[in-house]
Order: sequence, then structure tokens, then C-alpha cells
Amino acid sequence: MRCPMPVIELGRHLADVEVGEVIGVVARDVAARVDVPAWCRLRGQEFAGEDTAADGVPRYLVRRVS
Repeated sequence: MRCPMPVIELGRHLADVEVGEVIGVVARDVAARVDVPAWCRLRGQEFAGEDTAADGVPRYLVRRVS
């Protein structure tokens, strides 16, 4: 996904997970490395880090706190 779609989709799907659970955003767009943590700060959610999806694409992890 290209900017701004990763954070739009994150906002759309955050309610799909329970409070305390982690949701992953898989995005090839290098801006997601900055955008996802910034979105978390603005929305009061926890940026839980970054890893790599099975296909090698970066995945940004967000823990739902509210």
C-alpha cells in the first residue's frame, strides 16, 4: 500500500482486534515507517515495533490500548 493507505486501513481495522491485542500493517511504502508510529501517537495507541511479514515486506505492529 502507498501513503496514506497504510494508516487509513489501520484506522479502519483497529476495532477488529480487542484492547491489548496487536494488529500488523504490511506496507512496502517507506513512509509507513514514520507514518504508523506517528498515527499511534496521535490516536493514543502503542507502536509495538516492526518486523517482516512472511513475504519479506515490512510489517508495523500496533497494540490497541483503547
